[in-house]
Amino acid sequence: MPSGRPAVLVTGVSGDLGLRLLPHLSAYEVIGVDLRPPQTSLPVRFVSMNLEREECCHELMVLMRESRVQVVVHLAFVMDPVRTGIVDPGRMWQINVAGIARVMETIAEVNREENLVRKFIFPSSVLVYGPSVSLAAEDAAFHPENLPAATHQVEAEKVVRHRAPGLRGCSAYVLRPHVFAGASACNGLIETFRGMPSGSGERAEKLRNKGKKLSFPLPPGRKYLENRLQFTHLDDVARVINFIAGRTEPEPQKITVLNVAGWGDPLTYQQCLEKAGLKPLSLPGRWAAQLALRRAWDRGTSAVHPGVLDYLLHDWLVNIERLRKFLGPDFEKVMRYSAADAFADSLNASASAAAG
Repeated sequence: MPSGRPAVLVTGVSGDLGLRLLPHLSAYEVIGVDLRPPQTSLPVRFVSMNLEREECCHELMVLMRESRVQVVVHLAFVMDPVRTGIVDPGRMWQINVAGIARVMETIAEVNREENLVRKFIFPSSVLVYGPSVSLAAEDAAFHPENLPAATHQVEAEKVVRHRAPGLRGCSAYVLRPHVFAGASACNGLIETFRGMPSGSGERAEKLRNKGKKLSFPLPPGRKYLENRLQFTHLDDVARVINFIAGRTEPEPQKITVLNVAGWGDPLTYQQCLEKAGLKPLSLPGRWAAQLALRRAWDRGTSAVHPGVLDYLLHDWLVNIERLRKFLGPDFEKVMRYSAADAFADSLNASASAAAG
């Protein structure tokens, strides 16, 4: 039964971002949907649900109506098939693309009788811009390359654009955060900077048990070490979502797209490697770097998809001026981490692991 507080439905609640979001939603009744329960002591009503199945539309509709859900935060997306264990491309598509269509279809149906759900929030990522666009603004073209998660995000965003006008009084928000960072962040790129064998194979487990660090594979040449990138602290993304959830809007917005990245100067790969205490593995050329990533992926040593290499060979930056204007005087209160600070906090996890 409704608690009297406004209700927020969070799909994918058990993932990294979902767990960091929960502490910020204390003003709401939180209904969490995922395949497995979230590892948290915070109050959340958990409902096990598989968004791959068409039947979930009816389950979601009943849940939204009986809980009087006003905000839907859609985090259910397979970014890391190694960690989730969902490696089949067909299953990934069903969750990543068909799943978001089912959630939005349900919102439209729920709002058919009354204007119940007011906001739909979906974090996509900067991967949609592709690897060769520097300081991309939100209206930049999509050019994802060789990375299943990126192509799925593009398809998911197309679903949002197609369905947002039919949400019947519900505003739609698409966030495009840069690489998630922070002590609790677990993704292939951050774990590579930590020097961790991030794969699920036996060799990766042996290397982790021995405390072995891996080198960072790059083609030779100073230019690659001077490429720059940004990071986004998970807690900042959670605060942006909470800000949107509580924001008063005079009228529904069909769709609002916002890049999200840590403020301040970006970091070069050289700076990242120095801060992490890693050495670049200088290989004969791009083909060799690609082969090294492919072998590590195939052997289960690394969770970094070989397609990521294309993104490492260029500046990888986005413009966050629209976010600054959107948050206005609350920008510094919401976005508390610079790109450098977010990356530095990521290394705290590896330091803690080494100490343990």
